[in-house]
Amino acid sequence: MTNYADCTYCGGEVVEKKIDYDYRREKHLMVVNNVPAGVCRQCGEKYFKPGVLKQMDEIYHDIFDRHQKPKRTLTVPAVSL
Repeated sequence: MTNYADCTYCGGEVVEKKIDYDYRREKHLMVVNNVPAGVCRQCGEKYFKPGVLKQMDEIYHDIFDRHQKPKRTLTVPAVSL
């Protein structure tokens, strides 16, 4: 397990977990499963190591720029208030 500093927002303890992350960029949304992240036990703020961010960015470019097929595609409702 990786050690993280305390949360910069609330000072709570940050522990490593595997999470599902909604990666949004430009007009695209990509759901990434099983992402290693530091998560604050108190407020839920998420922290990512640089290598994890680089990996998610590379996957984004593979799908939206290089037109590689994702493992699966989700359909989500979109609404306005």
